[in-house]
Amino acid sequence: MQLKEILVGIEGLKVRGNLEIEITHLDKDSRNIKEGGLFVAIKGFDTDGHDYIEKAISQGAKAVMVQEGISTEMIQKIPAEVTVVVAKDTRYALAICSCNFYHNPSQKFKLIGVTGTKGKTTTTFMIKKILEKAGKKVGLIGTIATYIGDKKLEDSDRTTPESNKLQAIFAQMVEAGCDTVVMEVSSQSLKLHRVAGCDFDIGIFTNFSEDHISEKEHPNMEDYFSSKVQLFKMCKTAFINADDYHVAKLPKLVPECNITTYGIDNFCNVLAKDITITNSYVDFKVKIGMKNERMKTGIPGRFSVYNSLAAICVAEKLGVNVEQIKEALEEVRVPGRSELVSNKKDLTIMIDYAHSPESLENILNAVKSYTRGKVICVFGCGGDRDPGKRPIMGEISGRIADFTILTSDNPRTEDPQKIVEQIEEGIKKTKGKYTVVVDRIEAIRTALKMADKKDIIVLAGKGHEPYQEINGIKYPFDERIIVNSIINGTQMK
Repeated sequence: MQLKEILVGIEGLKVRGNLEIEITHLDKDSRNIKEGGLFVAIKGFDTDGHDYIEKAISQGAKAVMVQEGISTEMIQKIPAEVTVVVAKDTRYALAICSCNFYHNPSQKFKLIGVTGTKGKTTTTFMIKKILEKAGKKVGLIGTIATYIGDKKLEDSDRTTPESNKLQAIFAQMVEAGCDTVVMEVSSQSLKLHRVAGCDFDIGIFTNFSEDHISEKEHPNMEDYFSSKVQLFKMCKTAFINADDYHVAKLPKLVPECNITTYGIDNFCNVLAKDITITNSYVDFKVKIGMKNERMKTGIPGRFSVYNSLAAICVAEKLGVNVEQIKEALEEVRVPGRSELVSNKKDLTIMIDYAHSPESLENILNAVKSYTRGKVICVFGCGGDRDPGKRPIMGEISGRIADFTILTSDNPRTEDPQKIVEQIEEGIKKTKGKYTVVVDRIEAIRTALKMADKKDIIVLAGKGHEPYQEINGIKYPFDERIIVNSIINGTQMK
């Protein structure tokens, strides 16, 4: 594709050189540039892509895009035969260039975007399952992995991929015949323009609570919320949680979007009633068409009702019949979300991705309501992320769980002992019993030793993740495997 075609729709560009050159690929990572590539230099949190222009050119870049404000001296160093494009915002420009390069694939299927602090993953899996029951071919992009139908393309390293990768995945989904794609849309992806140019048909806002406040994410809750709101300026139709105070503001903020509300407690368009929650399922009534229908899903907890309602709203909009919705919701399972681990001791062990104050509180309250014995909570907090939530989460577990084991999560570049000490500040405010075992494997071992068949162990925070990240290295760490290897006596001490 010619460079001039790739640049269509981006305003305020300045160009030095030939716009009619053929471009074979584009990327912001110089390591991926080959002969005929367009290298888009982006100033990131840790590295500045402008420092790698020379490397990209040495590997075959025919054109380079740079950020407005770059020094004239740096541009003059770029060989004359290499086309230079100056953009006001190279992150945004990368997204639009990627849409153009892959022939705007999101215009060729129904695109459903799900945002919110919690519930994104479960909601996307529910929608996918329902639509597949209706005979649709569905692509899914999210925190766990990328799928085309039942085929997993790859595990995910972030909730929403970088824009050039995202458009390449969309193009692959078009090629595979997907008529619908459902994806998790993170606040970061909206803030950093990863989804700019995407043609969203439907948006969902599950809920909003404190998370992702840090130097590399959002400076405050206002920025976090306003980033999420951007999705609803990009879609025609939306379904939102009327029981969430922040989310309920959306109709006034985005009046041009056709918004339908769902909920349990407040006035809304789609209301769940007569809710029953057990340790293995939740069921409820909801009006679909002119009839009250009883729905059941095998993911326990009140939050599952909200996720189900969002999925039901999408299903109705896309013309799925009631029986297909019922079957799908009852069958759907999500890795690392209220996931029960089978084991030969018949202990009740639940893995859940809860890693924010509200999600931890929700899962602990859910299991507390139906557990006959003790609730034993094993959790930590990720490093290089919002430290303010650590004592809050400690206080929540101390208040709800019968026993808490404070441990490591993904410490990243932080000292795990110091992270645990910050969590401990909160749990000390309660009367909750707890211990500290920084090594997560030993913490799980401790929980298994103290539990009996009436108890439930909640391993919170890591969910589906098959790794533990320490100082930039991801070590294998699958809690399903670890639990059973400890119980079976094969785990190294």
